[in-house]
Amino acid sequence: MTKRYKILIADYPDSMMPSHDYEQEILVKGLKNCEIQIHEYSDKHLAAFYEAIVDADALLTGFIPMNEEALNHAPQLKIISMNATGYDNVDLEEANQRQIGVCPVGEYCSEDVAEFTIATMAMLVKNLKTHTYNVEQDYIWEYASAGENPRIEEMTLGIVGFGKIGKQVAKRAKALGMRVIAHDPFINDEIFSQQGVKQVSKEELVMTSDVICNHMNLNETNYDYFDYSLFAHAKKNPYFINMGRGASVVEEDLVKALDEKLLKGAAVDVLSDETPDLKHHPLVGRSNVIVTPHAAFYTTTSVAKLQRVSCENIVHFLSGEYDKVNKLVNKQIFG
Repeated sequence: MTKRYKILIADYPDSMMPSHDYEQEILVKGLKNCEIQIHEYSDKHLAAFYEAIVDADALLTGFIPMNEEALNHAPQLKIISMNATGYDNVDLEEANQRQIGVCPVGEYCSEDVAEFTIATMAMLVKNLKTHTYNVEQDYIWEYASAGENPRIEEMTLGIVGFGKIGKQVAKRAKALGMRVIAHDPFINDEIFSQQGVKQVSKEELVMTSDVICNHMNLNETNYDYFDYSLFAHAKKNPYFINMGRGASVVEEDLVKALDEKLLKGAAVDVLSDETPDLKHHPLVGRSNVIVTPHAAFYTTTSVAKLQRVSCENIVHFLSGEYDKVNKLVNKQIFG
């Protein structure tokens, strides 16, 4: 008799997929005999989530905090499959102790995030947010009201985090004629050379860039990475773009750097809180700041790939086919 698995698809309502039909199709096809439950998560209603996960074999999520308390309520859980490339919301040490596989998606949206980065950079450099703000809010019809910038091809782009997304951004920026520099201590010099990108220290990058963009994966080395002391090195009054993780930036320091005009403007697709109070957020409503709702990844192509890979990870893991899992971060504990 085929074992029956319970798969829980759960996340904050704003982070849920518009439809779960494709996910369910893949899971049912791969596991044959499974129960799938959809649950909208809320920090204020933990008891409902704990009730849903108590008999789950697999959890498919993007942002639910899976800490020790949550894992204590999931005694049958075997795998946490992430609808994301990161997994910083999972207590990996606790997962290891309980023999729970943690499976983020290795890659699904590098091109999409790179396109989004270049688009927001162009909006900043060409003052599109400021112009539309001036026209729509203050009824100012004046081309010079936003100040002037050099041509994009005359600018230097500094990329922090030179992984898959960083490389895609560099490729597109170079096509626009930009000088591209980068910083990433985890990437060897040969890769920088192959990409035609100069590696520099983070201080030099901040000091010499006209545009700075963050594409780091979040890990123990880069929480609060962009703080006031780093922004203070910004000598060229650059733009700052965060397409990585909100926790890499000290938000009050970013606000201070903008207020003191250390930075000319900013674009952030992530904030420190995945459920922010936008009405009172200090970055919202500024003419020189673009805030988007973690949307850089979002295209029909990337969403389909994300759903497919994250669900196939569950199928392969529960079938004992660990080598077929796209990315199993704690593979060492499964032999």
